[in-house]
Amino acid sequence: MNPTPDAAIVRRASPWLMLALLAAGEFLGMTLWFSATAVTPALVAEFRLSTGQAAWLTMAVQGGFVAGTLASAMLNLADRLMARRLFAVGCLAGAVATAAITRAAGPTQAILLRFATGVSLAAVYPTGLKIAAGWFRDRRGTALAVLVAALTVGQAFPHLLASLAGPAGWRPLLLVTATLAVLGGVVVLTFVREGPFDAPAGRFDPRAAARVYAEPRTRYAVFGYLGHQWELYAMWTWIGAFAAASLASRGAIDTARAASAAAFVGVGAGAIGCLVAGLAADRIGKARVAGLALRVSGACAAIAPAVFGSHPAWLFLFVGAWGMSVVADSAQFSALVADYSRPEYVGTALTVETCSGYLLTMLTIRVVPSLAAVVGWRWVFLALVPGPVFGAWAMERLKAQGSGLTPAGRPARPG
Repeated sequence: MNPTPDAAIVRRASPWLMLALLAAGEFLGMTLWFSATAVTPALVAEFRLSTGQAAWLTMAVQGGFVAGTLASAMLNLADRLMARRLFAVGCLAGAVATAAITRAAGPTQAILLRFATGVSLAAVYPTGLKIAAGWFRDRRGTALAVLVAALTVGQAFPHLLASLAGPAGWRPLLLVTATLAVLGGVVVLTFVREGPFDAPAGRFDPRAAARVYAEPRTRYAVFGYLGHQWELYAMWTWIGAFAAASLASRGAIDTARAASAAAFVGVGAGAIGCLVAGLAADRIGKARVAGLALRVSGACAAIAPAVFGSHPAWLFLFVGAWGMSVVADSAQFSALVADYSRPEYVGTALTVETCSGYLLTMLTIRVVPSLAAVVGWRWVFLALVPGPVFGAWAMERLKAQGSGLTPAGRPARPG
């Protein structure tokens, strides 16, 4: 019997070419995430947002993402539907919701559209991880690190646009990111295929999601991810405000563009950290690398008060170092979950992981500005330190589990 066209393509395709195309799609699609956050001051003025409503511009995306990933995990969508089509639909739906904000009648409508964007991105981020995992087995840590690096730059990109365009350009910025997301969906749908290690779809199993927490190795991997997420999005969301307050304490007047630049550095530098961590993880162990990254990022959160008010050069150096370490471990948690999950339900396991982590981010994103109003921006990031401490503990517990075998029967190297 002649092979199907897709099967023939998979046999001829280079995994690294597929990864490059998928990374391009993730970069383009994930520009939607911080598209509104990057222009928060302009949206505050446009819609007369309160401090709480301004926080919801980002929290609504997290909430929508949690709702979308929860539904996807319960229904096993990432394992039962063609992944690249699901990816493309998510990009298109998110682009429509983001573009619609330019015509929103008020703050409630804008926040609801951000929620819809988050729901849409639930079909983009974990689905992309699943596709990448299907192309790689021995170099999975590196492959997922490349993917997370790409989406990290994508999330940072609106901050770069905002620093160049200024507050008046918020509508074109949203339309540009919406266009980029559509392009990302087209790239993945047209050129990317599921890989040779992508297991046949499993039948619907309502218990597949619960098994992520029932199995000790996947449980500790998710625990590490939770500690990581406690810190990550609160830092990404509010590092610009921290930088603006730091610069203002030195007498700077126009801090808006500098704050956007600091946010771009803080988020974008993570791409370097992801790539370095990915290369190291496949050599010395994913859990070991993730634990080291957690310790470094936790230390950065702890020294933030000492950096506050320092020379701008030191401030940006600190933001870059924290940005590199705070997301360096992200791909390794996903790689560990993929390694230790049943092959036919990898998509569901990754969706459960991301759902759990992003649910937690809603708490810290909201707590940070409220806490800053009480203790000031100098001290606020100390509240993030417990997350990486907990995550590092989870990685030690995972290493203590021993090498063992993954559910696919391959030797595992958790340490």
